[in-house]
Amino acid sequence: MGEDQLHVVFGAGQVGRALATRLTELGLPVRIVSRHRPAALADTVNWQAADATDPAAATETAKGAAVIYQCLNAPYTTWPEDFPPLQRGVLSAAERNGALMVTLENLYAYGPTAGQPMTEDLPLSATTVKGRTRAAMSQELLAAADAGRVRVAIGRASDFFGAGVTESALGRRVFANALAGKRADFIGNADLHHTYSYVPDVAAGLATLGTDERAVAGVWHLPGPETVTTRAVLELIAGEVGHAVGVRSVPKLAVRALGLVNPLMRELAEVAYEFEEPFVLDTTKFESTFGRATTPLQAAVAATVAWYRNGNSAMP
Repeated sequence: MGEDQLHVVFGAGQVGRALATRLTELGLPVRIVSRHRPAALADTVNWQAADATDPAAATETAKGAAVIYQCLNAPYTTWPEDFPPLQRGVLSAAERNGALMVTLENLYAYGPTAGQPMTEDLPLSATTVKGRTRAAMSQELLAAADAGRVRVAIGRASDFFGAGVTESALGRRVFANALAGKRADFIGNADLHHTYSYVPDVAAGLATLGTDERAVAGVWHLPGPETVTTRAVLELIAGEVGHAVGVRSVPKLAVRALGLVNPLMRELAEVAYEFEEPFVLDTTKFESTFGRATTPLQAAVAATVAWYRNGNSAMP
């Protein structure tokens, strides 16, 4: 793909901003589209405002794009209702502009896997509301591609961590708590292997999908740091903060009980299975095709601790 072709990123969250930075480092012209102007946007990145649920607005802001990236998200408590219209707007923009659509997905669509590593050929057997929503969204994209309406490449990643990531399972209630000398809040069993995706690696993976023709029409698991147990991650965090980090594990029943009064906890209870069995992402397909150039786990943890230490995220 040519270096003068415009790459448009829908979404100015943690991944969208990191992806825009990665694409500019590759010498590509980049536009980022979001409802509100993101803070600390690089001068090399063009920004336009649009509501992606409006197909006409999304199409106009992506005019001239060779590649469009869907890195949007919706509020967690209204995720099944609000997310599909966002994706449909971006899909319309890609179709009308004749652009390749690269979409970031999570792993909800697979559902529980009895601890078996997840590969791209797993059936989409979700058992939850959000999982079935994600599966339907993925199938909608693949159907559009099969019909010849648009070219698509799908990248899937696990739970995020890194600078700017505060509300994930490996967010501020782990990193900020550790720095404050508090126990890390965690749902489920910390002694199980669990893949965590480091945001800069996710961005690099998406950039690869958008710049290598071999990615087109494929579903790809994006590589990242090595998979270890959550407790092993906490030990690395402890090494960075200079003291032991305890764990305050919240059982699933307690999460469900809290969900009676807290909508977010109610939504988290639905995907608690991810932390009750090994949750391992197999990235062999991506690595055997494009190579592996990811951040070692210790370096990723150190960079994340440094971000929190610099006061970038205050606890509520």
